[in-house]
Amino acid sequence: MTFGEDWGWGGSVEDCRKMFDAFGNAGGNFIDTANLYTNGTSEKIVGDLIAAERDRWVLATKYSLSMGDHVNASGNHRKNMRQSVEASLKRLKTDYIDLYWLHVWDFTTPVEEVMRGFDDLVRAGKILYAGISDTPAWIVSQGQTLAMLRGWTPFIGLQIEYSLVERTPERDLLPMAQALGLGVTPWSPLGQGVLSGKYNRPGAAEGARLSLEAAMPYKTERNLTIAAEVIAVAQELGRSPSQVALGWLLQRPVVCIPIIGGRKLSQIEDNLKSTDFSLSDAHLKRLDDVSRIELGFPHDFMVSQTVREFAFGGSLNKIDNPNDPAGKLMAAVSQVPNAATNPSQGSARKEQNLRHRVSPGTRQHLKRKRF
Repeated sequence: MTFGEDWGWGGSVEDCRKMFDAFGNAGGNFIDTANLYTNGTSEKIVGDLIAAERDRWVLATKYSLSMGDHVNASGNHRKNMRQSVEASLKRLKTDYIDLYWLHVWDFTTPVEEVMRGFDDLVRAGKILYAGISDTPAWIVSQGQTLAMLRGWTPFIGLQIEYSLVERTPERDLLPMAQALGLGVTPWSPLGQGVLSGKYNRPGAAEGARLSLEAAMPYKTERNLTIAAEVIAVAQELGRSPSQVALGWLLQRPVVCIPIIGGRKLSQIEDNLKSTDFSLSDAHLKRLDDVSRIELGFPHDFMVSQTVREFAFGGSLNKIDNPNDPAGKLMAAVSQVPNAATNPSQGSARKEQNLRHRVSPGTRQHLKRKRF
């Protein structure tokens, strides 16, 4: 997105070459762009940069967003998919795309049409793999199931916004990706620059992208508090805040490949150093705690000790289930002191814990609910 100056804040062709070379020299081989980025200029620059070693590079681009002033110039439908891939191939100066993303769900095109369209592009040799971006989990799951049942090309990747300031994908999108075996490529891993710490320094971010996009809801008190903790951890480690924020993503339970970008070489060089170190458990906990979100229903409901005891008929501590999202939590709760030497005392304490976790009104509701 930062390749090209058409939108007023991207990098020049010369700067793009420097960033590209630094990335390649560091061992990078995955380039992500989109047909819309800088009005197609990004794809043209990328095409020129990878031309000398095309087979080395894993090239990803996207379609869906409007590239014209008529109704058929946007959307997920087959017509736009076909005309978009042909136009991208020309701008990229290549005869195939490694990974072709649906950019954003349009809530208009049938999912069957999308999945069959991707399969046709793979069979035609235009693309090698298909991925999906910025789409609800239930639609991704539906498409993946259709592809598997009908022998079509499935999705191999999921691109979503994910960072310390945007953790809501942990509710459904990330568990879905893990269950379906989708690789995750988080965009805006620095929260539109907030996690670089520059907005915590008065006057230090003049002319930054967020200042040009006042409507972007990132510069909030909560996000600046998270950024302050990132800065504190960075100072303790002798690292930059950006490196710490990216390092947190690299150490998530679901494997993530953060999409980094910049307008100048120094930003890319700094970001690449996030792979040179690991955050300690203590640092990870501090970052997790300051950025924690509520998972909401049904997640919080399902991990409730009372609900689980009702669901398993009191046999929860006899079940070892590696797929249980709350397994570690429940194992810790079930280890009541002195329970082994005094079973009745352990049971009493366990029941006391259950009553403490749920209000009387909720307990009455649960007693009437069938599981």
